[in-house]
Amino acid sequence: MHKPALVAVDPRTDPSACTTMAEVRDGVDALDRALVALIAERQRYMEAAARIKPDRDAVHDDARIEDVVAKVLKSAQAQHLSPEIAEPVWRTLIDRCIAHEFAVYDRTRS
Repeated sequence: MHKPALVAVDPRTDPSACTTMAEVRDGVDALDRALVALIAERQRYMEAAARIKPDRDAVHDDARIEDVVAKVLKSAQAQHLSPEIAEPVWRTLIDRCIAHEFAVYDRTRS
């Protein structure tokens, strides 16, 4: 079983201290690697959900989607992340995770 450690982000220059595009790009690349690791872990939770949910109708849950988005927007505000970035990114992430969960559910039940 995969037990991921806390995601470490490679050393990088603080955005406010960047003076070159190379520093900016290095910072973005480091964060992208960390985001990939976190999204992969999220995917594994969706795979667990597909294993646990009793029936296919439980995979898509509108109330849960809105709950997740509301929590993300609250967290985004606290972190000074624009809701114009946060909401569409998470809605797309949720949509793709649900599609993956359906695929896993179907594959493991056929």
